[in-house]
Amino acid sequence: MLKLIRKPLFNPAGDIDVQNRRLVGGNTTNLNDFNNVKYGWTSDWYRQAMNNFWIPEEINLAIDIKDYRLLPEAERRAYDKILSFLIFLDSIQTANLPNISQYITANEVNLCLSIQTFQEAVHSQSYSYMLDTICEPQERNQVLYQWKEDEHLLARNEFIGTLYNDFQRENSMEMLVRTLIANYILEGVYFYSGFMFFYNLARHNRMPGSVQEIRYINRDENTHLWLFSNILLEMTKEYPALFTPDKLDIYRGMIREGCEQEIKWGHYVIGNEVEGLNMDMVTDYIRYLGNLRCRAIGLAPIYEGYDTEPANMSWVSQYANANTIKTDFFEARSTAYAKSSALVDDL
Repeated sequence: MLKLIRKPLFNPAGDIDVQNRRLVGGNTTNLNDFNNVKYGWTSDWYRQAMNNFWIPEEINLAIDIKDYRLLPEAERRAYDKILSFLIFLDSIQTANLPNISQYITANEVNLCLSIQTFQEAVHSQSYSYMLDTICEPQERNQVLYQWKEDEHLLARNEFIGTLYNDFQRENSMEMLVRTLIANYILEGVYFYSGFMFFYNLARHNRMPGSVQEIRYINRDENTHLWLFSNILLEMTKEYPALFTPDKLDIYRGMIREGCEQEIKWGHYVIGNEVEGLNMDMVTDYIRYLGNLRCRAIGLAPIYEGYDTEPANMSWVSQYANANTIKTDFFEARSTAYAKSSALVDDL
């Protein structure tokens, strides 16, 4: 088993030769030198992430206050449970990313992870703003801590939370890769499945402020997904022993398990009672996402016959289109995105 060593914070004997830099296991000085990078893709990522800056409170939730009380029972139940799950995901990401960073020895990658950590905190703030605005205090706490009482939601949280805890107990290179895969599942399957529900609300002209919050979050998460896919691809090049066929089967199995749990969760929380969605649509979309995520990091697809976005789910990527989102801080409305060209969206 390859040994994983935490990098020292102060390292005057660190290697300043860019060609000797490694994603993990390098001899870094921890100096943030923006002009000398080994992983060139981080420069575009960094600029894009900086240009994505936004403030949750800029979005007007006045209509949502009224809409929330008028949502059909099944839709409001789904809103509460999916929002509760998203709150957990962003919260645990905020806490876990520094655990990964302490082993990354490429300063340019650590800079990206630092921005992601900040953005995950902003997402948590966004959910809090949504709850504080549309819910009474007691309702807010019920949504926030539903995972303590809902066994289905607790099971979802335990799957990803246990994988993260395993990395704290066993600091090995293989466990690091598993943690990276767990992050990839969270960013590329769990979040996108949750976003799907909110975009369905938009199709029926409900909760427009909540939908806009989600669209900003989705734009950030698209960059996070791109970041982790690139980290995994670099790890494949630098440590091929961690990506042998038997280990690839393990990582692929993790993604399959994540998808199967997400399908089960979607059936429970959405079912066949939410207007515009049903269990078959949820299943098809999650299987498509699973295949998409596998191919992006060089794994074989999980599900046969799910190679393109389901035709009846094409509206998801339309709402998530990063090129149509831009913040106007003074007018609090969506305008044409003009600050920078968006990263290619692989939804």
